[in-house]
Amino acid sequence: MNKINQLRNILNQETCDAYLIPKNDEYFGEHVPENKDRLKFISGFTGSTGLALIFKNKSYLFVDGRYTLQAKNEVNKDFKICEVPKIKPHHILKNINKRITLGFDPKLFTLSSLKNIISKNSINLKPINFNLIDKIWKNKSKVNHNKFYLFEEKYHGENYLNKIDKISKFLKLKNIDYLLSTSVENISWLLNVRGSDATSSPLTNGKILFNKNRKIIFFTNIKKLTPHIKKFFGKKVIFIKEESFVNYLRKIKKSNILIDKKTCSFYYEKNIHSSNKLINIEDPIYLLKSIKNKTEINNTRIAHLFDAIALTKFIFWSKNNYKKTKITEISAQNRLEKYKKQHKDYLYPSFNTISGFGSNGALVHYRSSHKSNKQIKGNNLYLLDSGSQYFYGTTDVTRTIAIGKVSNFQKKIYSTVLRAHIAVASYKLKKTTLGKHIDKVARAPLLKLGYNYSHGTGHGVGYFLNVHEGPQGLSPFNNHKILPGMILSNEPGFYKENDFGIRIENLIYCERVKNNHSKFINLTMVPFDKDCINKKLLNKNEINWINTYHQKIFYILKPFMNNVELKMLTKACSAIS
Repeated sequence: MNKINQLRNILNQETCDAYLIPKNDEYFGEHVPENKDRLKFISGFTGSTGLALIFKNKSYLFVDGRYTLQAKNEVNKDFKICEVPKIKPHHILKNINKRITLGFDPKLFTLSSLKNIISKNSINLKPINFNLIDKIWKNKSKVNHNKFYLFEEKYHGENYLNKIDKISKFLKLKNIDYLLSTSVENISWLLNVRGSDATSSPLTNGKILFNKNRKIIFFTNIKKLTPHIKKFFGKKVIFIKEESFVNYLRKIKKSNILIDKKTCSFYYEKNIHSSNKLINIEDPIYLLKSIKNKTEINNTRIAHLFDAIALTKFIFWSKNNYKKTKITEISAQNRLEKYKKQHKDYLYPSFNTISGFGSNGALVHYRSSHKSNKQIKGNNLYLLDSGSQYFYGTTDVTRTIAIGKVSNFQKKIYSTVLRAHIAVASYKLKKTTLGKHIDKVARAPLLKLGYNYSHGTGHGVGYFLNVHEGPQGLSPFNNHKILPGMILSNEPGFYKENDFGIRIENLIYCERVKNNHSKFINLTMVPFDKDCINKKLLNKNEINWINTYHQKIFYILKPFMNNVELKMLTKACSAIS
């Protein structure tokens, strides 16, 4: 019996008509451990976001535009793939004539996410406190018990007590008694503690209850605490096993509680006593975390130097060798990993590397497999999106590389995407600039040609934490101000289905200039591929921008190149006249 039929048998036992399966686990992070990736288990889909809706006779998988093609390639035929926002779950639910019972794991959904799913439809929601997928999933990998560790101040630059002071002042100002912080990245940042509870990000799973008088209770896996950590925090942080969290939560009464609507599950919210008042504002840690201090910015520059050395060497190697030896998408990303590992401070990738040649490059979040693995040869574009974790920071960079001869159309599009990239990098920010304002400027060059891309222009980036961070971002829907100290990606793109993809991504940070104005500074120091550029499509200012950027790269990377690489660096960074 296949997995879906097994699940349907259990649905009958639970008297449910349908069941919801999200991508996330109970911590709502972007990195889901393999043993909690229930959506992948039931559907085969490996993308970073998605939702399955399983009925007794039909199955639906909801993904956004970034993942439509990927889902078609990965998902078994039991599922109908629905592209959000064209088709949302409530569109399916509203066409059902009878009132149905919809089962779900209450620890995996927030109250707001459930409201979005069912919309105004007449649905009987049935929370089931044990996960139905777990009942049919045998031979799961075991939970790791790797210890947490203290993140040294020479890397992060701010004692956790200073951070606690800021939160305490905020709570008192807003007349809030408790902050319930359920975001594991926020907890890791607040306490300057790191771990290995997620792939690609050094997170420490748990929840924090923080009262306005600075009392902190950290509910977590006690087995992961070292004697050093316990001694370091002393009585300032109380550690309690995570299983006790709900019982502790129920004891709080007649208080004002700030909960994080993005990560506080339906299960926890429903276990808060009705005498309490829930404060529906954003967890203040998000904004504090997003504004990097001088130590973090300076260290991030170091991380990007390490990354630039490895990636530039790899690009030169690939251009020199694709005709001489067989290079595939998988062998190429393995080679890049070898270059990165040559530096002692490299830890691990900050996300799954996207190594896509030709038509695979058109899949926005493509992941190479032995089934899809293409050889890099002939005449087309190779899209490489990679990132790294160092104690010095988190990186994310994309370069589109010419393999063989590039068509005039590809040069036209690459040059247009590059113009969009430069428009963001050159943007002069005011105190009132929002993420959506910059996104609009980025899309303009492509829109003039009748094209667009299905992802945001940029996302916030954490500091030795998640590669995707909020509240900052560059998208049509981002209404947050872009403030000095914030790190973002700058990554406009173009994707032609079954042909090729282009994306150019640097990380940038916002730096105050004067009179409430700011500008972006590039962190990424990897040359663009001039074999992809049609200089006739660039204006004088854009050419000057590229030449200045390449000149800076040349002098930064020159000491780290061997003779062959130095010749290639000289050519790659020579001025466009």
